[in-house]
Amino acid sequence: MRAVRLLVVTAVAAERDAAARGLCPVTTCPPPATPGRSTVRVTTGGAGLGHLPIRADLVAGGVGPAASAATTAAALTAAAARDEPYDLVISAGIAGGFAPVAALGSVVVADRVVAADLGADSPDGFLSVDTLGFGVTEYRSAPHLAAAVARGLGAVHAPVLTVSTATGTAERAAELRERHQAAAEAMEGFGAAEAAAGQGTPFLEIRTVSNAVGPRDRSAWRIKEALAALRDAFGVLHTVLTRGAPPPYS
Repeated sequence: MRAVRLLVVTAVAAERDAAARGLCPVTTCPPPATPGRSTVRVTTGGAGLGHLPIRADLVAGGVGPAASAATTAAALTAAAARDEPYDLVISAGIAGGFAPVAALGSVVVADRVVAADLGADSPDGFLSVDTLGFGVTEYRSAPHLAAAVARGLGAVHAPVLTVSTATGTAERAAELRERHQAAAEAMEGFGAAEAAAGQGTPFLEIRTVSNAVGPRDRSAWRIKEALAALRDAFGVLHTVLTRGAPPPYS
């Protein structure tokens, strides 16, 4: 039985390592490296009859959508060249949550990812690049898989925004929440989704909430707790994937 091949892209090593611990490695070995990035491979055998084995490459790809897109595209291309294409790309990490939808410590599984600040200002307000006719600003997650993962995690299942400048005011937070009905804001998901879409690979984004979107109050951030929640979320994700339907995911 072939292992399910996962590519997990985070911004920083602490997120990558939390996800790796959640996957409960039986064996860990160095994978073929993504150029310039630190990658960890986790392999797990099927824990029961009919359970699928997992092979996950986890890479800390850097902060922001450009870094995420470049890292994801490089890893997907390298895997395809080895004739070992990935079955699923997962953008993962901690994030800001939009109150009251996603409280501190909660888990969000994106139903779609939105490039919330990709566009132009105008006297009539923000114009997205798809409104301008230049491209796209959102990608949908693999719908059946995302819904199943959200159910398994007891997670909020709603849009996750990708921004290049983190929101720092209550007014901006309210504007984004109203415009997109979003649950969380991060900085990498759209880049990974764009790279995955370019190669026809299904995509998920999983975030755990470390702070509220809005004014920056570092004393209220709960990064340690959010990383622990990320670890736990990947433990549940492992169960969902090993016991669920095999790829291709939809």
